[in-house]
Amino acid sequence: MPDDWQDVAVTGHFAVYEPDRTRLLPEFLHRLIQTRSFKSHLWRNKVGAEGRKEVKLDFLESQLIPLPPLSVQRRIVARWHDAQEQIAAAKRRVEDLKTKSEAEFLKRLGFAFTLSGKLPKVFAVGWQDFGRWSVSFNQQTCASLNLETGKYPVVSLDSILEMVQYGTSEKANTSGDGTLVVRMNNLANGGLNLTNIKHVKLSPKETDGLRLCDGDILFNRTNSKELVGKCAVFHEPIDCVFASYLIRVRTQPDQADPDFVVHILNGRIGRQQIDALSRQIIGQANVNSTELRIPLPPLPVQRKLVERATAARAEVARERAASDQLAQSIAAEVETLILGQSS
Repeated sequence: MPDDWQDVAVTGHFAVYEPDRTRLLPEFLHRLIQTRSFKSHLWRNKVGAEGRKEVKLDFLESQLIPLPPLSVQRRIVARWHDAQEQIAAAKRRVEDLKTKSEAEFLKRLGFAFTLSGKLPKVFAVGWQDFGRWSVSFNQQTCASLNLETGKYPVVSLDSILEMVQYGTSEKANTSGDGTLVVRMNNLANGGLNLTNIKHVKLSPKETDGLRLCDGDILFNRTNSKELVGKCAVFHEPIDCVFASYLIRVRTQPDQADPDFVVHILNGRIGRQQIDALSRQIIGQANVNSTELRIPLPPLPVQRKLVERATAARAEVARERAASDQLAQSIAAEVETLILGQSS
C-alpha cells in the first residue's frame, strides 16, 4: 500500500498482511506473488463453485517462498522499477508513432492537427448547432475537429455503402463445430486478430448469407464506451462468418476504399463522432453507423493515403511487438532473480 494512504479499509475479499521488514520487503513479496509460476500455482489450487473460486488463506500461508537477504531483495525490487521505466519508454514510442501517423494523415486531408483532446468545462452552443439534448454530445462537438475545414467534401457514411448487415446471434463453440466466426474481441489495433477464433454451427443458407468477403468492413456497434465503433477490414483467405454486435458494411467500390473508411473511423475523425453520438444503455454503448460523416477524396487519393497509413501502421506494430517482447523478457528476468535460478 502506498505510504501516503491513510485510514484505508478493505472488504472481506482481501487479506491484509504486514511483513516482518527485518526479513522481508513488502515490495519483494508483491513481486514474488505476481510471478507467473506463483500465480499459476495458486490458480491450480483454487477451490469453490464456478464463478466463486478462491485460494484458501491457510493454503496461501503454508507456501514456502525463496527468501534472499534484504540486500538482494532491494536489488531485485530496484531492477524491477528500472525495468518499468524501460517498458514505459517503449510504450511512449508506440504512442508517439501513432500520433505522428495520425497527424500526417489529417494534414493530407487538409486538417490542422492539435494534441489537445481536453473537453471544455464551460461552453456555449448556438441553437442552429444544437444537435441533441445531451451535455456530453454538445461538449464533444465543441472540442471536435471541424470536418468542414478539410480539402475534400464530407459525406454521410451510409451514402457510400451498398450493404449493412447484422451478424449471427448463434452461440459460438471451441470444439471446431461449424464455420469460423469473427467476434468483437477479434477486432484489435485497427485490424483483425484471429489467434483466438471460435466456430459457430449454422445452416448452409445462413452460412452463405453471412460469409465474409474480401473488403468487408466489420463495425463494432455495441460495447463499452471505449470499444464501440472500432472496426477492421476483412482481408483473410479463410471461410468466416461474423457474430452479433458486429455489423458488416460494404462500400460502393466506385466511391470508397474500405481501408480508407476504416482508417478514418478508427482515427480522430471517427472517434470524435462516435464518442459524441454513442448512447449509453446499462453499461453498454451503441452507435448507429448511418449517423457518421467522413471526408471523401477521390479514390486515387484514398488509396495513396491508405498506402502511407499502412506503412505507418506496420511501423507501429513493430514497435508494439518490441515493447511487448521487452515486457515479457523483463518479467522472466525478474522471476528468475526472485526464484534464485541461474539465467
